[in-house]
Amino acid sequence: MLFAIDVGNTNIVMGAFKDGSLYKSFRIATSTERTRDEYGMIFLQLLSYNNIKAEEIKGVIISSVVPPVMYSLVRAVEKYMRVDPVIVTKDIIKDINILYDNPGEVGADRLVNAFAAIKKYGGPLIIIDFGTATTFCAVDGRNNYLGGAICPGVKISLDALFTKTAKLPRIEISKPERVIGKSTVASMQSGVFFGYLGQIEYLVDKLKDEMREENIKVIATGGLSRMFYEVSEKIDHFEPNLTLEGLKYIYESYAGDR
Repeated sequence: MLFAIDVGNTNIVMGAFKDGSLYKSFRIATSTERTRDEYGMIFLQLLSYNNIKAEEIKGVIISSVVPPVMYSLVRAVEKYMRVDPVIVTKDIIKDINILYDNPGEVGADRLVNAFAAIKKYGGPLIIIDFGTATTFCAVDGRNNYLGGAICPGVKISLDALFTKTAKLPRIEISKPERVIGKSTVASMQSGVFFGYLGQIEYLVDKLKDEMREENIKVIATGGLSRMFYEVSEKIDHFEPNLTLEGLKYIYESYAGDR
């Protein structure tokens, strides 16, 4: 069984793969304060609750955009799962040519998503990941990672409205029935939801214009991807587990090369 770990700025998402398919997935809050043993006990509890024995885990792969978490996380895997984890870097991701000015700047999660999308759909592609930041990644038909755009995530925008103003409340994002809000909360939800929808569709159009390719597929993943997939005419595919599946594909590719 393969255990895939995706460390994001807000959450750590984990997936257990059995016979090549995602068997169970888990989500915990990202914390730089947890020790090796705290992470280890969390892993064991999650596995036990889902009737998975630690000794069933034969491989572990980790992708992270939060470097301070890595030491405790890697030590936890080594101690409690007795596995040496594979750490995702640009150097182990095969078949993608990174055209960033500095390839080392590209977040591991963006490369993992690109690898998964190429495997599932083939290029050219635009991948939108609705995480702490909302990222747009462009991949051409020759598997070149062209770059993309990074925007504040939906939650960051909502938090900013609350923390940077005197009277606006903290709210949750939801799809309003209409653009014209009849209350403060409704107006905030309208502004954030429809504002982000407009941003998504405008950026997709501009990315396609610059890519100059035919049949560019647009894929959405991440926490709020379903909400925007259901209302946007620009998004072709909804892939909630794209990053975990990408980690599986990379592990298989890496293991096959050793």
